[in-house]
Amino acid sequence: MAPLDFETVWNNAVEAFRASRISEESKNQMDRYFGQFIKHELSGTDCIITVEQPLQVQWFTDLYSEGLAKALCAYGAPPEVKVVFKAPQDAKTFVPPPPKKETANPQIEAKRRPAKTQYRKTPSTLELDSSYTFENFVCGPSNSFAHATAVAVAKDPGRAYNPLFLWGDTGLGKTHLMQAIGHEVLKRLPGASVCYITSETLLNEYVNALQSSSISEFRNRYRNTDVLLIDDIQFIAGKKQIQEEFFNTFNALLTAHKQIVITCDVAPRDLSGLESRLLSRFQGGMVIEIESPSYETRMAILKSKANFMGRHIPDEALDFIAENIHSHVRALEGALRRVSAVADLNPELELNREQVRRILRDSIENEQVVKKLTISEIQQTVAQHFSVSVKEILSQDRSQPLVTPRQVAMFLARKLTLASLSAVAKEFDKSHPTVYHGIKTIEKRMEVEEQLKAEVFDIVTKLGRRPEDLQS
Repeated sequence: MAPLDFETVWNNAVEAFRASRISEESKNQMDRYFGQFIKHELSGTDCIITVEQPLQVQWFTDLYSEGLAKALCAYGAPPEVKVVFKAPQDAKTFVPPPPKKETANPQIEAKRRPAKTQYRKTPSTLELDSSYTFENFVCGPSNSFAHATAVAVAKDPGRAYNPLFLWGDTGLGKTHLMQAIGHEVLKRLPGASVCYITSETLLNEYVNALQSSSISEFRNRYRNTDVLLIDDIQFIAGKKQIQEEFFNTFNALLTAHKQIVITCDVAPRDLSGLESRLLSRFQGGMVIEIESPSYETRMAILKSKANFMGRHIPDEALDFIAENIHSHVRALEGALRRVSAVADLNPELELNREQVRRILRDSIENEQVVKKLTISEIQQTVAQHFSVSVKEILSQDRSQPLVTPRQVAMFLARKLTLASLSAVAKEFDKSHPTVYHGIKTIEKRMEVEEQLKAEVFDIVTKLGRRPEDLQS
């Protein structure tokens, strides 16, 4: 009998398993998660899959073990094959040793006892939104792994995944999860010091500290916090002094086993204008993307929001909103509030699909335009404009006559569709850094090259969009 070619068995099984996924969301989730597998091998009757982080072991076991085992059996693996996920030993989370009893820090012990005050906050911390809790967060395939990781961090701050870096487009729940961590930490350790702040506020405080010669106070304020939640880190890009200060604060907190949670609109690898040593610190923790919610998740979010608002909105109306508002959670909430406001002003109004369509006409038109435009259409239109072929745009040829059309197409694909940066990279068969660099290059060139700007606007018009749409 010929020896088992496990690599062929694996490839066939994975392809069949993916084909069995019913929804595109499940297929996209699988593509995203399987990309985090480090290696796979057959050991006896066990298919051992090595993953990056210990948290992923149970997570992927629940999602894929049984289905993958059946698929492997169908394509030639031993009938009794089991799929076993494991993390490499060097990926174990660091757990600092407990303090010796005779030298226990009384301040730390005090934090573990219930306190009368809700929490000790730094003078500059922003208030946590009372609605941004884990209980109010609606999970779906696009955000469930991020939710699970955030819960793990909140239960064991500084000891689980540190730093935690959440990234994704605006309005997808990054800030909600970040603040939910803060709420949960305060619930478990009422005496803990939790600081929630945006990077823009951090920058302003740093400038004020320099002007008032109070930089020592600024440093002590952030280096003595137990949990630092910093939102929209991309705003310190290109600002070297605050990056230097944040790098030192980051190291001080990490060394002291204090929890750091960061949000951003792009992945660390795609952040332009940040020092490499800072990016390496971000990538050394847990980096998780949150993507746009599926229809089912959008429907669940709308019902949750309506319940929180104390409003009864007919399922017919919610269904219409979920079908037509698909970009992000804030757009969903805005549409729901708009419908509720109209209903308040017209108590006798029946909120059926046609009425909701009239109320949200402008919002729906904007969403539909974005939805209908595909990356393939953009590639074809750009190719025609520059008198090249789509095949040439997708090639590896780096000659200047092709580089500009290719970068313009990448730029428009990111600006005029709902596709994430990773999705654009996949459509162009390029790496994330290449696509990000191409987009930024066109943005900078358009600022100084009127001819290129005019050509891009001309292409946008051919695509049925407006130049203003590039500002989104």
